[in-house]
Amino acid sequence: MGRVEGKVALITGAARGQGRSHAVRLAEEGADIIALDICGPVGANVAKPSTPEDLAETERLVKALGRRVVTAQVDIRDFDALQAAVTDSVAQLGRLDIVSANAGSWTYNTVAELREEEWRDVIDVNLTGTWHTCKAVVPILIKQGTGGSIILTSSAMGVKAAPNVAHYVSAKHGTVGLMKAMTQELSQHFIRVNTVNPGTVNTDLVHNEATYNLFAPDLDNPTEEQIKERMATLNLLPVPWVEPIDISNAVLFLASDEARYVTGTSLLVDMGTVAK
Repeated sequence: MGRVEGKVALITGAARGQGRSHAVRLAEEGADIIALDICGPVGANVAKPSTPEDLAETERLVKALGRRVVTAQVDIRDFDALQAAVTDSVAQLGRLDIVSANAGSWTYNTVAELREEEWRDVIDVNLTGTWHTCKAVVPILIKQGTGGSIILTSSAMGVKAAPNVAHYVSAKHGTVGLMKAMTQELSQHFIRVNTVNPGTVNTDLVHNEATYNLFAPDLDNPTEEQIKERMATLNLLPVPWVEPIDISNAVLFLASDEARYVTGTSLLVDMGTVAK
């Protein structure tokens, strides 16, 4: 316990899924939390929108662990609004040490059939929004002068590729490139930058009609059990997906002093998807 004791962690996409899991896991280990989420639709996305109630539940879970928490509803595509939310939240908690740029969305379509809005929304959320988050926090970390850890959520698709998700693959490859460039710029300030690269994760981004239909176009109303069998074939380890906590434990490691000399790294938590 106490692996990030006394630190403040900012997490985007914190209302549910991986973001909520990261907030809770870091709070369990002693961090106070800044939880940001749009709490509404992002345009092109296979999952249903997060809600203010979802973000309130993340807040409740963090408070139940005895940690301080500040929440804000903000769209990471809107830099001015994001910067204002970050500045206000850090002022309330007094410092910033850990940043998890986690918010994301995706859809499915071939390159030829992708709609303009699909491409734009997925790039804007997953890549531009991640850059916005970094742009908002980096001056704070540099001025603070005590280093820090920035963890960008990329994907197994940030290392390899797959059909039907060219926009997502492009965004997540770009996230790895952003991480590498930031490492060059920020190491002198002892600010470490890494990506965590999940494979399939057991969240709403998997459990939805669009995903099920993509993996089982031959079935009417495919079930979770049927989808599990097919998704397991993507991985070397014979499981269909990891749990959010598996990604949170990787984020915790990268955030903690255990990883004090780890920077410029992509940490795969992907069941062997990339190696296959």
